[in-house]
Amino acid sequence: MADNVIEESGNYPGKDELDWGYEEGVEWGLLFPEANGEYQSPINLNSREARYDPQLLDVGLNPNYVVCRDCEVINDGHTVRIMLKSKSVVTGGPLPSDHEYELSEVRFHWGKENQRGSEHTVNFKAFPMEVGKEHLGLKAITDVLQDLQYKGKTKIIPCFNPNTLLPDPLLRDYWVYEGSLTTPPCSENVTWILYRYPLTISQMQIEEFRRLRSHVKGAELPEGNDGMLGDNFRPTQPLSDRVVRAAFQ
Repeated sequence: MADNVIEESGNYPGKDELDWGYEEGVEWGLLFPEANGEYQSPINLNSREARYDPQLLDVGLNPNYVVCRDCEVINDGHTVRIMLKSKSVVTGGPLPSDHEYELSEVRFHWGKENQRGSEHTVNFKAFPMEVGKEHLGLKAITDVLQDLQYKGKTKIIPCFNPNTLLPDPLLRDYWVYEGSLTTPPCSENVTWILYRYPLTISQMQIEEFRRLRSHVKGAELPEGNDGMLGDNFRPTQPLSDRVVRAAFQ
């Protein structure tokens, strides 16, 4: 599932200071009131109900992503994050004409099985990180995951190109809607751009993600917790009165 969150800042101090996780029964709204809002993400996207908006094509999406040198890759116990140092920005499409939005970090969500993993679903279909051919752009990441097995582990990679995460260089086919962060504090200030065509990675690559652990090395785990990092996606939230727009017919 190729999805992209556009936000003005990727840093939310304090959100990791509180205890939250993806375990069944954990109520984020008790700790983070914004998670109880009406316009939360992710959602199930019904493609037949999306409204075609030709104005989205008046100004095309224009990503100006540059290669990042010496990027830090982190296992934070919730996900794998790539912290970008170079200034990569995107403009156009549904975004305000007087703004450029910076890509500050990349986060991954995956399932423990191929039947689930993506946060957004399309016509109630979930994606595992769409398994297929090897994703050469992610090879720099999957090659170092063995060094990030436990929470808190970090690794510097010499080179990462964010452009490899874009499924279509022309970026013409996408859906857009207004929503929230999918991790605490779940702030509702996010424009989601969901690309129609998924990226693919190999089964071997996704298994590298599934070997990661959500705890520090040597930690005592609660009963019934295998400590494996996965199924790190928030369930879909009600669409409420929002409209999903499409840049294609």
